[in-house]
Amino acid sequence: MILQRYARMAGILLVLSLIGGGLGEFYIPGKMIVSGDAAATAHNVIASNSLFRLGFATYMIEGLCDIALSLVFYVLLRPVNKNLSLMAAFFGLVSTAVFAVFELFYFLPTHILGGAAYLKTFSPEQLNTLSLLSLKIYAIGGTLFMAFYGTAMLIRGYLIYRSAYLPKSLGILLALAGAGFVAKNFAMVLAPHFPSDYFLMFMPIAALSLLFWFLVKGVDESKMPAT
Repeated sequence: MILQRYARMAGILLVLSLIGGGLGEFYIPGKMIVSGDAAATAHNVIASNSLFRLGFATYMIEGLCDIALSLVFYVLLRPVNKNLSLMAAFFGLVSTAVFAVFELFYFLPTHILGGAAYLKTFSPEQLNTLSLLSLKIYAIGGTLFMAFYGTAMLIRGYLIYRSAYLPKSLGILLALAGAGFVAKNFAMVLAPHFPSDYFLMFMPIAALSLLFWFLVKGVDESKMPAT
């Protein structure tokens, strides 16, 4: 029953992570950032400062859940291969840490536009531009290191596929999603004008499939290998 509890925990953490990520990475930044318009973006950040800060707070929820998921997936998949499961946990932690660094650039405009006395040497237009530049660095950095997160997904997908106590279809979907993340990462670097978002088409399918399976079915402990 221990793995069953970890499976339920994974489902709950995935729900929280998806909600936090959806709000903190997509919905709220999409409301704040006006591409190519520094003045409008600055106005949004100042006028809706509480909402802007909520975007960071919801990301924090996602980050905390992702760290916990690194442990939960390690426990769930170590009966298949302990070393590979540990490697996936390392990649997952590194990806979360890297993204956390770039989240600082998301939060930085609250200080740039905060009206502090030491910023009076900059004109309002310069402060607006610095804020938009900071947000663009956040957006680029948030996707520039997808290979770490994608590699963790690839390994976990392989381990799920090899396990007897989780469906092979889940492993295939997760591996395809992970491969898409890695492909998008390198496409951004080597072919920046290529429409690489198509590589991410398997991600929502894989995430929702894992979420519902862990919450509803969990693991079949009768098919676990003897330890």
